[in-house]
Amino acid sequence: QVQLVESGGGLVQAGGSLRLSCKASGLPFSSYAMGWFRQAPGKEREFVMAISWSGGSTSYADSVKGRFTISRDNAKNTVYLQMNSLKPEDTAVYFCAAATRYTTSSLGYHYWGQGTQVTVSS
Repeated sequence: QVQLVESGGGLVQAGGSLRLSCKASGLPFSSYAMGWFRQAPGKEREFVMAISWSGGSTSYADSVKGRFTISRDNAKNTVYLQMNSLKPEDTAVYFCAAATRYTTSSLGYHYWGQGTQVTVSS
């Protein structure tokens, strides 16, 4: 059974930082591309960042350019999202997801975590 478990969310003031983690089990993690998506209240889920199976390629949404970083540790079956200079508009539930092919489209992701809430106060 595949499981993706996010952690690290919380409440932070604007300008602050958070690091999200996503621990995977039940799949050959090092063979999967990983992505982070987010969904704010009343909005559709949107792409945030993605990383290839090796970590050699990454993609990001324009809205997080220069502020967020994605990384992975295949030995720990974990992908991370480092979020700096957070803004109130970053408030959302953040989801990690796994895909057999590197993509920024949510349609390409087969497995999803339950999400972790990130709230940025102004």
